[in-house]
Amino acid sequence: MSVTNLAPWLTTVGAGTIDRDFPSQVILGNGKKLSGVSLYSGAALKGKMYELVYPGKSGALADSLCMDNSLDPKMVRGKIVVCDRGSNPRVAKGLVVKKAGGVGMILANGISNGEGLVGDAHLLPACAVGADEGDLIKAYISYSSSHRNATATATIDFKGTILGIKPAPVLASFSARGPNGLNPEILKPDLIAPGVNILAAWSDAVGPTGLDSDSRRTEFNILSGTSMACPHVSGAAALLKSAHPDWSPAAVRSAMMTTANVFDNRNLVVIDEASGNGSTPYEFGAGHLNLGRAMDPGLVYDITSNDYVNFLCGIGYGPQVIQVITKTKVSCPVRKPSPENLNYPSLVAIFPVTAKGLSSKTFIRTVTNVGPANSVYRLKVESQAKGVTVSVRPSRLVFSESVKKRSFIVTVNANTRTLELGSNGAVFGSLSWSDGKHVVRSPIVVTQMEPL
Repeated sequence: MSVTNLAPWLTTVGAGTIDRDFPSQVILGNGKKLSGVSLYSGAALKGKMYELVYPGKSGALADSLCMDNSLDPKMVRGKIVVCDRGSNPRVAKGLVVKKAGGVGMILANGISNGEGLVGDAHLLPACAVGADEGDLIKAYISYSSSHRNATATATIDFKGTILGIKPAPVLASFSARGPNGLNPEILKPDLIAPGVNILAAWSDAVGPTGLDSDSRRTEFNILSGTSMACPHVSGAAALLKSAHPDWSPAAVRSAMMTTANVFDNRNLVVIDEASGNGSTPYEFGAGHLNLGRAMDPGLVYDITSNDYVNFLCGIGYGPQVIQVITKTKVSCPVRKPSPENLNYPSLVAIFPVTAKGLSSKTFIRTVTNVGPANSVYRLKVESQAKGVTVSVRPSRLVFSESVKKRSFIVTVNANTRTLELGSNGAVFGSLSWSDGKHVVRSPIVVTQMEPL
């Protein structure tokens, strides 16, 4: 429930990796080689082994995090220093090590970052490693210090740029997760896009680390974040709008969501970097952006301004509050609309925790044909969840020159006695419409929670 930007008229974007990486390697004195990443491009260590120290061994948090003025130059001068990730900027830790006379840095993830790695343009030879590798390095230092005449040593080897990485995409560990804490009926995030180690234009007003003391200047930099994934989707939306000027923002988003990839370049479900398990719609929404397919989605789920007004009425806003946004007079329907009936490209069935036995939820959705006029779409439902059945009427949608829109009803039945929710409190499935060329896919989420 860490995802933000939850409004249904926003496209909410998570981050994934691409098949390009900037690997580096920590080589320990005991011969072990550990994989990491780095964008360091200065003078290399050339295989020379240096003494390895972990200031955090003292038990002081500031020392382990390599905070400003925390390192004793006598302890770190001429050595490679292990710093824990967290609190201060990753690149700033390297500067602290450099100022204290260290020759290199190993930046170790803690349990909260897991194995998720981000490349940085460090000011000294430095390599980021995952939590498991960090623990191995610390154990090696600890073992060496407890054995007389043994000194922990290491060097860092930089591998440059490598393409064709598998698996890709992988869901970034830092990407915010659903469910939607404000309106759980609307699945968020909507989709993911490239957001890890992205080549991006850079101002020459600051160095690549953004630190005041970084005198280097570059026109491009490598950055990571959902702040990198979101511009990919913004650019994709602009291209879709230029190809289809008559599409609404909701149609543009629908095209991106219903054509997104849920499989990586090994044809397996996209992995979540944080857990090492397959991702779910709470992590990647409808999947990873596929602009080529989004250009020709076949069908779109369109949403009008009036639909959004009805949605706001359905979640308890009155006409006077809604008018603050619409700037025009609005009226709410006499019968309160169901928020889950907003014509969204994903479906979330929420059953109360108190429900016992069989319960059902019904959704109405309308699709607009933006492909060949005379088309027939057939249904495919995927749901292996125990205690859940999904039925759709009709199971065939027929379009013609005169019939551009078709509606269908989705019924999700859950037997709360046999329903087995996953570790994130939900089970997942999908429904797809296909005419043989296009596949229009919508994620389905089934969960139990008390009304917010």
